Amino acid sequence: MASKAVQPTFPFNLQMANRLKPARVFKTALEPVPPPPPSAQSGRSQPNTRRHITGISFDDHGDTLVTAGEDETFRLYSCKTGKHLKTLYSKKYGVDLPKFTHKNSTIIYASTKEDDTIRYHSLHDNKYLRVVSLEVSPIDDGFMSGSEDHTVRLWDLRTTTARGELNLPATPIVAYDSNGVVFAVGINLYQRINLYDTKNFDKEPFLHIILDDVSLAKISYPPRFPVMTSLSFSSNGKMLLVGTAGDAHYVLDAFEGTLLYKLAGFVGLERGKSSGPNSLGMVPSRGISGEEVCWTPDSKFVVGGSQDGRVYLWDLSEPAKLPKPAPRGVDPVVLAPSVTLDGHPGPSRCVKFNPRFIMLATAGAELAFWQPDITEKGKGPETS
Repeated sequence: MASKAVQPTFPFNLQMANRLKPARVFKTALEPVPPPPPSAQSGRSQPNTRRHITGISFDDHGDTLVTAGEDETFRLYSCKTGKHLKTLYSKKYGVDLPKFTHKNSTIIYASTKEDDTIRYHSLHDNKYLRVVSLEVSPIDDGFMSGSEDHTVRLWDLRTTTARGELNLPATPIVAYDSNGVVFAVGINLYQRINLYDTKNFDKEPFLHIILDDVSLAKISYPPRFPVMTSLSFSSNGKMLLVGTAGDAHYVLDAFEGTLLYKLAGFVGLERGKSSGPNSLGMVPSRGISGEEVCWTPDSKFVVGGSQDGRVYLWDLSEPAKLPKPAPRGVDPVVLAPSVTLDGHPGPSRCVKFNPRFIMLATAGAELAFWQPDITEKGKGPETS
């Protein structure tokens, strides 16, 4: 049985956020792209085709981080020593969206080829325990998957068949609240987020939320709707963070469904899309992390990555000092970042805060561990 949302070991505040710096950067966090065969050599310079980390996950105790990369590897890192522990391979099935279960020796992850299943994997002996299908429940061994076949399936690690299924009109995005009592399903096709009771998932959702940013109608016509890439509840369950591929994320009231704040001031990863050989493919699809924004464990700050590599923090720690949310049908209140951090090399496509310690991990072509600099001048990050 997992514990509920936990607080960091020591308090995190705006002053500490300003002192976050990369303490360790892993430049060799992925295997390099192999050179083209001699017959393909043309004498021209080859395009930059660096591989990227597509997903990261901390274990419940915050001791270990696992990454999944486009090189079809898992990599384990110690958060206490800042060292790479081991590399495991999934060349046959591919690997994406790794999630620790409530044991630090097992993860679930999405395959990217072969049979497109979601697998339960032992990190200890590198064996596939059984095929199951990716959001882990915070209270037990249940988890959810949302797939391209327009279904949400609810699973239990003890069985190989789903215990429930929702059929939807489009590909869904899923998230549990911190108590595992409620789960959210986002459907981009309708700009809708539905909230369900976990115990009565086969009933109609008890709340329908429309993600309606009317300010977008002033930019283009017809308005370009935000493309949702992730959902996450605050630790108290009162707010719902909606991550997007564009230049804004959103904070909603999870009880009433109203739009509280629009988080802006960064370069969205969607801008990484191109049709050339150097395409980063950041527009949401399978293989895209959906991890470019997250809460701090106490839900007082939102942390987000960007196409330009900077990391941004929005301060929601004092609700009484925040602007009053705008009524429906009016441009949402825009919050600018309170803190901007430099130091991540390349797009920061995955951003996760350690659940127990004041430690931030960011990932793209490289992996960086961030901690507050408590020295006067500080020193450059260690690299490997």
